[in-house]
Amino acid sequence: MNTYQCLVCGLIYDEAQGWPDDGIAPGTKWEDVPSDWKCPECGVGKDDFEMVRL
Repeated sequence: MNTYQCLVCGLIYDEAQGWPDDGIAPGTKWEDVPSDWKCPECGVGKDDFEMVRL
């Protein structure tokens, strides 16, 4: 599983954890996150995230 970081605010999306508050189940791959999903901290779209190694 991979992790993705918001380039604007630093929020981390972890595929293993998903984002249940937005209906994204644990284990949801980044490519399967809806294209209209927005960062819950700053509101930018998926284009403003990049994969990171933690």
